[in-house]
Amino acid sequence: MEDTNFPLPINSNSDDDAKIPSELPILPLRDTVAFPNIVTPLVVAREKSVKLINEVISGTRILALVAQKQAEVEEPNESQIYEYGIAATILRMLKFPDGSLRVLVQGITRIKLLKITQVEPYLVGKVRAIPDNYEPSTELEALKRNVAIQFQKVVSLVPQLPDELQIVVVNTNHPGKLADLIASNLNLSVEEKQNIIETVDIKKRLEKLTIFVSRELEVLEMGSKIQDQVQSELGKNQREYFLREQLRAIQRELGMGDERSAEIDELKQKIVEAKLPEEANKEAMRELERLAKMQPGAAEYTVSRTYIDWIIALPWSVTTQDNLDIDKAQGVLDEDHYDLKKVKERIVEYLAVRKLKKDSKGPILCFTGPPGVGKTSLGRSIARAMGRNFVRISLGGVHDEAEIRGHRRTYIGALPGRIIQSLKTAGSNNPIFMLDEVDKIGQDFRGDPSSALLEVLDPEQNFSFSDHYLDVPFDLSKVMFITTANILDTIPSALRDRMEIIHLPGYIEEEKVQIAITYLIPRQIVENGLKKKNITFPKAVIQKIIQAYTREAGVRSLERQIATICRKVAREVAAGKDDVKKTISVETLSDYLGPEKFYAEVKERTLQSGVATGLAWTPTGGDVLFIEATQMPGGKGLILTGQLGDVMKESAQAALSYIRSRYQDLNLSEEFFAKMDIHIHVPAGSIPKDGPSAGVTIATALVSLLQNKPVRNDIAMTGEVTLRGKVLPVGGIKEKMLAARRAGIKKVILPAKNQDDLDEIPENAKRGMQFFPVETLDQVFELALHSKIKLRKKAVGSPTRE
Repeated sequence: MEDTNFPLPINSNSDDDAKIPSELPILPLRDTVAFPNIVTPLVVAREKSVKLINEVISGTRILALVAQKQAEVEEPNESQIYEYGIAATILRMLKFPDGSLRVLVQGITRIKLLKITQVEPYLVGKVRAIPDNYEPSTELEALKRNVAIQFQKVVSLVPQLPDELQIVVVNTNHPGKLADLIASNLNLSVEEKQNIIETVDIKKRLEKLTIFVSRELEVLEMGSKIQDQVQSELGKNQREYFLREQLRAIQRELGMGDERSAEIDELKQKIVEAKLPEEANKEAMRELERLAKMQPGAAEYTVSRTYIDWIIALPWSVTTQDNLDIDKAQGVLDEDHYDLKKVKERIVEYLAVRKLKKDSKGPILCFTGPPGVGKTSLGRSIARAMGRNFVRISLGGVHDEAEIRGHRRTYIGALPGRIIQSLKTAGSNNPIFMLDEVDKIGQDFRGDPSSALLEVLDPEQNFSFSDHYLDVPFDLSKVMFITTANILDTIPSALRDRMEIIHLPGYIEEEKVQIAITYLIPRQIVENGLKKKNITFPKAVIQKIIQAYTREAGVRSLERQIATICRKVAREVAAGKDDVKKTISVETLSDYLGPEKFYAEVKERTLQSGVATGLAWTPTGGDVLFIEATQMPGGKGLILTGQLGDVMKESAQAALSYIRSRYQDLNLSEEFFAKMDIHIHVPAGSIPKDGPSAGVTIATALVSLLQNKPVRNDIAMTGEVTLRGKVLPVGGIKEKMLAARRAGIKKVILPAKNQDDLDEIPENAKRGMQFFPVETLDQVFELALHSKIKLRKKAVGSPTRE
């Protein structure tokens, strides 16, 4: 609400003789104080205030004007308005289309608010009029003359005040009216004006006003002096500069510091305290000098200020102390994760090296393995074991190189890359930095993020990593980088070469049981608000969940199933049954989880001839693969179905060619293929399949079909075949063996040259299993089909089996 005050022509009886009702409607004023005998324009927009004006205008036209203590309050109550105000009469009212009113009011006399008698539809209260009575005295006359003279000087220095105001002041004899007239035209705060209203004693009112007028006159005279000083320095478009120079000069005269200089000094002190490297310190100081010369309104000001803030915020010299107690670190790792022996050994080895050589560089580790085996959570555990801060970013789906290196400052809204941002979040220059899903980085026209990572993950380069935004090197050599991936094939070879690969295999059933008992069940009991007494999971139940409700290398699905059971028990507890004590049994498991989702099908699937059990590697771990073959009347047709890739189709063709070349040794008819079509199918047709490792399984399924002999139902196999019947080595042996164990298969045929890979499988995983290394398909047929082939001499060529 705005007000513009006009001097009232002197009328000695305008307030003293007025008849003021003892009860008046109260109009609260925001950011405005009205004075007696002064005409004030008001803008009235609040609903209650508009209603008040409309009713008063049709009545006595007299109302009380009282200032609010807080302007932001929309509907003030008695405690939120001042006790003193004025009685005023409405001279004129004008309505506007938006519903607001423009009102011209003239003050009559001071009033004191005694009591609020009505709140709705607007405030009404009992008031007492306060007349401006005084006893003439020499001191009062001197005060009046002094303040009048001072105010005339103010009028002469303020262009906005009309010169006629000096004439009105000279012709005002009543000291109280003179004080109110001057106060209404001075540049005072609402609180200062209210102080004048509340000062009933005229002598004290003039004394206070003398201080205010003297202060205003001093500021105006100083402003005039400043204007003379800086006038020669002003350019044609330096209005803003002039105003700031005025402010600085005023602050100097008042003994106050220059806020701008204080800000620059504060930034300089922070740069010193950050202990920046020489190059970074030089760049920061250079940018600070530029900032000091800029005006805050300049476009580059925010860019420079943000850059300096980033430089200061980074942990250039902040290093956390490593926990070099190897036994304690080992205990923390064992506490958080079950098994994972290789990873734990590597971390402990690094700590041992750090203990002997303080300036050793951080390793670049890559944890690879199927989902749910604990790769990401292992990073947090390592940070806890080493006493370092932990920070993680996910690289899945990142396409823009600037995500790693940042944008140059020439771009609007530029920021550092996620490496530098994460270091700021970590608060130290040696955190455990996890780059999750490094195998899922993309690339397009915006750049190749994996190439930008080459510098980050190279210990020979990352001591001077340069972010495009900072444009100064940052030392990443103290950071311990850990990347995670499900598969290595999609990681560029140059990036893969910079990382130490640590493979995390899937868990066997016994390990999953221990993980569930030690970690998953206690965590889900807490997360679902249960107590240990509310629910019990026998070991047999956990085994049943693993066998019948999950099919995975990790334990995520297992934890979800446990969480499902805990939620159903929590529902009973929440229903008011505090004494719930549930012991989950194998028989009642389906009540919580529904019907079984997986079941052992190896024996059932291999009862008929033409079906063999193979082992396959997948990004989520190993899996069991059934290969089916059948024959039908036709002529030399080979049908392959099940979304097979080119390599797998070629393996099937090679297996068939080998069998056709050995039809006599296998006791097959010479024309078995001439009048028959053979169809090979790999179930789960919606899932693409490829690779050469199914060659042995395809050949076995074909021989089983053609000899009408079922394949043994307790054996699975893997290996690549050649046209000469050789069994060549394949990859993923560890995952395939674990998949066989999960499926309940105890005997596995594998290439002889893969025998050394069995050493990587934990002993407890191999316990109870038999492995049959083979070099030829003849050995495979003998083991899987009990088909013994005897050697016989040929006229030409090498000996074969009969």
